[in-house]
Amino acid sequence: MAPSSVVVTMENTKNISLVEVNDLDSPAFRDKNKAANPKRFTKVLLLKAQRTLGCIPKTFASVKKRIALSDEEPKYRGKLYRFIRAFLAISVVALCIEVFAYFNKWELNLVNPWEVQSILQWTYMAWISFRADYIAPSLSKLTTFCIVLFLIQSIDRLVLCLGCFWMKFRKIKPIINEDASDLEDGSYFPMVLVQIPMCNEKEVFAQSIGAVCQLDWPKDRFLVQVLDDSDDEVLQQMIKNECLSWKEKGVNIIYRHRFIRTGYKAGNLKSAMTCDYVQDYEFVAIFDADFQPNPDFLKLTVPHFKGKPDVGLVQARWTFVNQDENLLTRLQNINLCFHFEVEQQVNGHYLNFFGFNGTAGVWRIKALEESGGWLERTTVEDMDIAVRAHLYGWKFIYVNDVRALCELPESYEAYKKQQHRWHSGPMQLFRLCLPAILTSKISIWKKANMIFLFFLLRKLVLPFYSFTLFCIILPLTMFIPEAQLPAWVICYVPIVMSILNILPAPKSFPFLMPYLLFENTMSVTKFNAMVSGLFQLGSAYEWVVTKKTGRSSESDLLAFAEEETKKMNEEKISRRLSESGLELYGKLKEHEQEIPKKKKANKIYRKELALAFLLLTAAARSLLSAQGIHFYYLLFQGLTFLIVGLDLIGEQVS
Repeated sequence: MAPSSVVVTMENTKNISLVEVNDLDSPAFRDKNKAANPKRFTKVLLLKAQRTLGCIPKTFASVKKRIALSDEEPKYRGKLYRFIRAFLAISVVALCIEVFAYFNKWELNLVNPWEVQSILQWTYMAWISFRADYIAPSLSKLTTFCIVLFLIQSIDRLVLCLGCFWMKFRKIKPIINEDASDLEDGSYFPMVLVQIPMCNEKEVFAQSIGAVCQLDWPKDRFLVQVLDDSDDEVLQQMIKNECLSWKEKGVNIIYRHRFIRTGYKAGNLKSAMTCDYVQDYEFVAIFDADFQPNPDFLKLTVPHFKGKPDVGLVQARWTFVNQDENLLTRLQNINLCFHFEVEQQVNGHYLNFFGFNGTAGVWRIKALEESGGWLERTTVEDMDIAVRAHLYGWKFIYVNDVRALCELPESYEAYKKQQHRWHSGPMQLFRLCLPAILTSKISIWKKANMIFLFFLLRKLVLPFYSFTLFCIILPLTMFIPEAQLPAWVICYVPIVMSILNILPAPKSFPFLMPYLLFENTMSVTKFNAMVSGLFQLGSAYEWVVTKKTGRSSESDLLAFAEEETKKMNEEKISRRLSESGLELYGKLKEHEQEIPKKKKANKIYRKELALAFLLLTAAARSLLSAQGIHFYYLLFQGLTFLIVGLDLIGEQVS
């Protein structure tokens, strides 16, 4: 039998003809396949189209359900929201007029005004003349101004990346003095105070206290302060019992609770530094309630102070236990990796100054005291103390190799509130510190760096041009085509800048486009926060503790299992703690019964939704002008705003 033959045999051969095909490539067989394939392909397409159309009602039903069940953003009725809503209404009306004019083929710029017969044509022609003579020039000037700011910020980002590359190429790292690097002989173990400020951190307090209490440092040379600002009495007792259990294991630990809880975190830290025993300590390490430092954290940071009396701060890097939890945490990881790997490292090496991250850092207590201590005047007390310490001549060291584990916000609600605080606080601080910066004794170069780069360019210009250029000017240019926005501003340069941002997190390259679109989406939150901080609006003073989930890493789970095994072999809890634990358990049950559980629901964010419809309206208008890149950008950016506005990114509440 030929190699290409096919034989088909059937047991019941009645009324069935037996066919043998000796050549699969024969013209008859090939023609039959050609006839069958288009029909089959058409059926497949129709089937997929039917399935797609069937999904549309389900999608609209799920979106409608999300809107019905979601909580509204509490303070959406602000001036910015009303402005965007008015802009959207005008854009919709303009789109309807443009579509009507397009289908009626009104090319009025080529028509003699005296030949126009219809009143609608006269109105449309007057509008074209008005926008070309009065609106387009002003919009073009604003566009040019924002593009200049965009290019300056891009150059700054490029210079930072080149500085980081040079440090990697030359293997430049902070150096520890030789006499301080040998800690095994016990010659250099200064007194260290370790502070854990917390407020209603039920999910994470135990793992944070446990990690700090296991720091590899002589027990008589460090003291742990648990600074609890919780307003829940049951939670206070739980944290207190956790401290007592570690105290029985030989750890010097103090539980501290304020009766008058003012000033948020800054007030908590300020109150703790007034204790009499603080004067016995030379350094203070600070960890937020969700941070879990490695046991060798102090041995890798404190020696950097040895022989350097002008060093006031040693800052470590953050790593995240939940960076792969969802798309939102992956995108946050990209931003923070760039912040630590590039911004903090380059500024620390070349300028000896950067913003204190508020946690995972060690301060020289003398530097804190000389700089005025913790102040409650802004929501960024960490940046406040760093700026004042720099003005007093203190230098900072950033150690990228020392890392502390923590959590990223998993819900968009928590992330948005965090970003609002992080972007409104610097503007508050800038208004308060500008006179002190101008009159300080530091060099003119350092003053210029602090004013123009640290504050204006990275804290004010970035959110301003991101929102104005991509969310306001770009949609406007679709309806006012006389003012054009170049394609390289919309597409090419932002993609290059996004690639530079992702370089410190190479595993995140598949998320390049979602990252670019999401960063533009966050510009509305950052712009709103920047304006509220700059002009001292009410929302600038909001402080909301970022929600934690209490996730543990794999190493933490293994350590926990090992600890539980040891507990089975020996009794480590006294009768007193057991009795208090039973009593606490009873109180906790009563407490849960008294407080009705509030059903959680994803929110809807009306500013983001309004911008989504605005950009989609502008995308529809760009189709009439056949602007390819502009259309695709507006389409995908509008869909991204829609996803974020419906809170479909991050943690989902079922």
